[in-house]
Amino acid sequence: MESLPAPQRRLHAIHSHLLPPSTDHPPHSHLHANLTAGEFAHGQGYSVVLPEKLHTGKWDVHRSARSPFKLVNRFSDHPQIGTLHDNFVRSVEVFRDYKFLGTRNRVDGTVGEYKWMTYGEAATAREAIGSGLRFHGLEKGACVGLYFINRPEWLIVDYACSAYSFISVPLYDTLGPDAVKYAVNHAGVQAVFCAPQTLSTMLTFVSEIPSVQLIVVVGGMDEHLPSLPSTSRVKLISYLKLISQGRSNLQPFYPPKPEDVATICYTSGTTGTPKGVVLTHGNFIANAAGFCHAVTFYPSDIYISYLPLAHIYERTNQIISVYYGVAIGFYQGDNLKLMDDLVALRPTLFCSVPRLYNRIYAGIANSVKTSGTLRERLFQTAYSSKKQSIMSGSNGSPIWDRLVFNKIKEKLGGRVRFMGSGASPLSPDVMDFLRVCFGCQVIEGYGMTETSCAMSMMDEGDNLSGHVGSPNPACEIKLVDVPEMNYTSEDQPHPRGEICVRGPIVFQGYYKDEIQTKEVIDDDGWLHTGDIGLWLPGGQLKIIDR
Repeated sequence: MESLPAPQRRLHAIHSHLLPPSTDHPPHSHLHANLTAGEFAHGQGYSVVLPEKLHTGKWDVHRSARSPFKLVNRFSDHPQIGTLHDNFVRSVEVFRDYKFLGTRNRVDGTVGEYKWMTYGEAATAREAIGSGLRFHGLEKGACVGLYFINRPEWLIVDYACSAYSFISVPLYDTLGPDAVKYAVNHAGVQAVFCAPQTLSTMLTFVSEIPSVQLIVVVGGMDEHLPSLPSTSRVKLISYLKLISQGRSNLQPFYPPKPEDVATICYTSGTTGTPKGVVLTHGNFIANAAGFCHAVTFYPSDIYISYLPLAHIYERTNQIISVYYGVAIGFYQGDNLKLMDDLVALRPTLFCSVPRLYNRIYAGIANSVKTSGTLRERLFQTAYSSKKQSIMSGSNGSPIWDRLVFNKIKEKLGGRVRFMGSGASPLSPDVMDFLRVCFGCQVIEGYGMTETSCAMSMMDEGDNLSGHVGSPNPACEIKLVDVPEMNYTSEDQPHPRGEICVRGPIVFQGYYKDEIQTKEVIDDDGWLHTGDIGLWLPGGQLKIIDR
């Protein structure tokens, strides 16, 4: 592949302390150009191509047809929301007494129904946690590690970081202990929140992470905490103790600006040490706002959280859920019990990855195959009829739902009205199967940590399978020739090339790694993804190669 020109845009923080992002980006005045409808060269249905005068070079630049004249960087209904803190504050004001964070009750070892914390209660806890961190000496810009699986405290700590301008650093087991230790040292993490399970891992290398001053154990009581050597510089306390200290020493918020860094997400990559992806509050808000141009949720919706919060996919799902006042129920922490959690929670929103959708598909298909000849024929007839109806823009006959599909819907609680898929391509057969069997909107998206999550997503009403939709309204996409792989803009019947993306969702750079940042972001601010795509006639993007 041709070497990329060295970008003028530089990583904002290359020193031992993370600095607020610089504003000296190359001038891309056309990024937010206001245009008239007649100025576009041509539309392709779900995406439109910028006119020649707005870009130089040989490759067409596509934008979403939902917002072709100006890239989105704020929520259209609430443009005053510029940070994650703003997003949460507004939701607390509007949805204070609504259900927010739910976990299943345990009584005498038996798991029962969900118990809920309201938006207002979560806001109170967030203020106490943030104040507790200030009480322990953390200042604006301090990095805070989160080293435990999904539970309400994860979001409360994250929003505490936003309220007091700390930078959250998600840590997760799949990176392995060495990678966790590397990320903690590389980011200079000062406080780490962990569970009893991950605490035991941390204590094996606590003497090798000198920046850490405070370890907070979530889910462990004070009397059960291990003792550290009297010479240790690290304070070890429980989450409940920190909340108590914060309540006794409440501090005013120290709100961030949109250009301030919100998080450093370490990605494993395929070789070498993990890379720290620097994302600002503005990056997150732009991505979520672009998604909200395509999909609307409601305060009556319920979302199940089980995808790792340390990954950008789930993190962005949560931001969108907060914006709409959605209730978020957490799984027990055991994937083998997820189906039981789904039946108990009965969510209306379900986001997953192809691996799980493939398992659901295989399980239902096997159940149908072993149900007997008559039932198998009934299913095939119902499936063919409903699929044909969906492709023609109808929801199909309610008779088939009553006879066949409602029983299948119950596997996910019976109320799912929206399904999202990401992380890897979803088979068209599985996509069609989900749409038919669950009778709901199913969309697939494509993105990466470096684009704050989705850079493209399927549009509502698009029933074609096998693609990842049109550009997020918060970015623009072009396909650049890769001649050594025989992918070019002249390819017939569809232009092909490396997927490049630009806009307010693109990350600020790899933390303390100017060289690798230059390798992926060019002079004009285009992020080169390394993925190969093609444009379908309807303006949708299809991933075909690496």
